[in-house]
Amino acid sequence: MIGYVTVGTNDIAKAREFYAALIGALGGSELMRMEENGFTLFGMQWGTPGIAVTTPYNGEPATVGNGMMVALAMDTRSKVDMLHAKALELGGTCEGEPGLRGPDGEQAFYAAYFRDLDGNKLCAFKVGPAD
Repeated sequence: MIGYVTVGTNDIAKAREFYAALIGALGGSELMRMEENGFTLFGMQWGTPGIAVTTPYNGEPATVGNGMMVALAMDTRSKVDMLHAKALELGGTCEGEPGLRGPDGEQAFYAAYFRDLDGNKLCAFKVGPAD
């Protein structure tokens, strides 16, 4: 049902670099770019959910949404670990180390939380037993 989510940035060039490297680490790439407002979409391929960065359309500074978070589904716990480490390497900040949230098992929730360069909160997660 979700096609893509958008997060705001105050520095489109730095945000593009951050997300190109972050999504690139998963095998994804830039899928679309609109120069007039900086809208840039990253993802694995067309037809799957993506994440976009842009400067706000109204020309006001981008701000972080309180309670807003983008969650990125991973197919292994090691990819959760890798994406969290990559985000920190790129200048992001840690909001929660990789690990289980609750009991292990068939419905285990393994996640890591981080913020991008503008302070937008993201989560990498994997549901299910260890891989």
